[in-house]
Amino acid sequence: MDEAGQGDMAEQEAIPVRAARIQDVAKLAEVSTATVSRALATPERVSPEARARVLEAIAKTGYVPNPAARSLRSQKTFMVLVVLPDLSNTFFSKILRGIEETLFEAGYGMIISDLDGSPEKEAHFAAFTAAGRVDGAILLNGHLFGQTREGEGQPARITIPLVALCEAIPGADIPQIEIDNRAAASRMIQHLVALGHRRIAYVSGPANNILERERFLGFKEGLEAAGLPFDPALVIPGDYTIESGVAAGQGLVARTVRPTAVFCTSDEMAIGLMRTLFSAGLRVPEDISVAGFDDIEFAAVAEPSLTTIHQPRRELGQAAATVLIDLLQGRPTLKQIRLETELVIRDSVKPPRQS
Repeated sequence: MDEAGQGDMAEQEAIPVRAARIQDVAKLAEVSTATVSRALATPERVSPEARARVLEAIAKTGYVPNPAARSLRSQKTFMVLVVLPDLSNTFFSKILRGIEETLFEAGYGMIISDLDGSPEKEAHFAAFTAAGRVDGAILLNGHLFGQTREGEGQPARITIPLVALCEAIPGADIPQIEIDNRAAASRMIQHLVALGHRRIAYVSGPANNILERERFLGFKEGLEAAGLPFDPALVIPGDYTIESGVAAGQGLVARTVRPTAVFCTSDEMAIGLMRTLFSAGLRVPEDISVAGFDDIEFAAVAEPSLTTIHQPRRELGQAAATVLIDLLQGRPTLKQIRLETELVIRDSVKPPRQS
């Protein structure tokens, strides 16, 4: 190739390719630029057909919205903070999916904060939220920023909308989305009693947790409804983790008189407890029946499969995100929502062996 040809090629290569603009998307989708903006920012205001054409046009043109410009125009970040007490807990997986898919449909993104029991992390995210770095927050940690679970302390001054999910926050004037933990626990105890169990152990959650308080009340109410006495010796401390389930199992193995059934207030504890019983040569449910709470993904595939209380985790996440979006967009919403639970009967529970 001669020098002139090389020069022409170099000149062609130097010509920059123009980035796709919103006008290009609007022309290809046969809509206005305003409709493109609405399809991205507030998709619920655009028909499904128009939004589908816009998304297809974006994919074909390679258009990339400018979130910084969008935030500057609207004075919004279009981001939501989701506050978790412990991200490693598998219970939260489906809840996060329900939150994320609902926020995405409304044009919002999600930032996850894993507090992991750290006051420093909580202070950081409180300042992050108070500074307006997000438009709203969903709290699964059981308390407002700056307060304890018991409501002690001065709450941080946060003006953006907040929603409490799973763990209700007593006294907080914000929407609360939860299940009826007390009724669910009572229902499990009544199921065990109906099978013939009279000596039922209870593996608790953390003492300062509102979920634990409600489930413990449900446990006692279930016993009372069956005319059975409450025995404090059958209450075993736990903290919703597999490790505490293992410890509970070790304590049961060491007893000379064991319960015929154990109600663990989380599936992770139930799985850890069953593993420990197996290691000691005890059979579930032949020697001891074991029941859980939550119906996490591993409950159905545990050996044996776990009888438990099913929480509609994905639906809980969707409900919380929907309520928060309503608040962000100025629509009226409910202050309290309770979703139904379900008793899931599997192989880890059977009638007690006759003496």
